[in-house]
Amino acid sequence: MLVVHHLNDSRSQRVLWLLEELHVDYEIKKYQRTESHTAPPELKAVHPLGTAPVIVDGDITLAESGAIIQYLLDKYGQGRGQPPQSGKIDDLFSRAFFLRPLLQPLFAQLDGWALAPRFKRHAQFIEAHLAKADGWFAGGDSPTAADYMMQIALDFWAAGRAEELGEHTLVYIQRVHDRCAIEKGGKYSYA
Repeated sequence: MLVVHHLNDSRSQRVLWLLEELHVDYEIKKYQRTESHTAPPELKAVHPLGTAPVIVDGDITLAESGAIIQYLLDKYGQGRGQPPQSGKIDDLFSRAFFLRPLLQPLFAQLDGWALAPRFKRHAQFIEAHLAKADGWFAGGDSPTAADYMMQIALDFWAAGRAEELGEHTLVYIQRVHDRCAIEKGGKYSYA
């Protein structure tokens, strides 16, 4: 059986959401952050990076949420989680490239005059994209890899600076949370 090594308040939430959407049987091994908000040393026994998420699927042990999402879609997706043809570029851009400049400063909780213009540009870009998208980042009637990847960054952003996000973005975040599969790993603490 597939095992997800889940760390509270981590990107492993997106992996759990995907597994629930795909209706894949799995086991969760839960870990709690240390007092210094880092992963516990026990995770290094699972994977040398010592971070979460990590999945173990038979003889495959895989870390890094983007790689895990692609692996799970390829192995278990059976065509689900794929963008419509018209959304393939949006899916690729949202999950692979657009997310990087958002995550680093958001998870580091950086702020200040130098980052404010970047956040504003990104918020406007996301808002404009979601205003024309049909429900999900790559369009279509169900989430794709782009949605699984973007969810954590947007949740984090909304928890601390929701006033920077537009109406379509906030509706998108609520749409994600309206799916019962998203809460499998427990509620987030964005502190």
